[in-house]
Amino acid sequence: MDTAPERLRTLPSWLITQTAHHAHRLVSEGLAEAGARGYHYRLLAALEESGPASQATLGRRSAIHLSDLVATINELAERGLVSREPDPADRRRNVVTITAAGRRQLKRLDKEITRVQDDLLAPLTAAERDQLTALLGRVLRHHTAGG
Repeated sequence: MDTAPERLRTLPSWLITQTAHHAHRLVSEGLAEAGARGYHYRLLAALEESGPASQATLGRRSAIHLSDLVATINELAERGLVSREPDPADRRRNVVTITAAGRRQLKRLDKEITRVQDDLLAPLTAAERDQLTALLGRVLRHHTAGG
């Protein structure tokens, strides 16, 4: 960061991008230590928060593209972290459900994600972390929800 021109180092967009790259690396490494990937965490969290869902609904909830979603479900199902059963209302579609093992894995991943957040935001106080989160959330909502 210190070698970048000063005009870059003062642009919020540049700072956000550089921080996002660092955050992505930390999260990926942390999840890998727990035997998981980001998609695993997103899918398990979506199932825990909103309950069983069709693959299409789960893709929307977790913001995982269908082509990646199927592979992620397969990986988690092979590990016994989710189950996939035909939907009784429409046998052409599957309903995915988090298992007890999946809930335990999600708790482990939550702890790892919390550790990573603490590492990423170490230079900030608790109040500053809350403020940063609120401000970034507001900017993101503005650009994703039309203001």
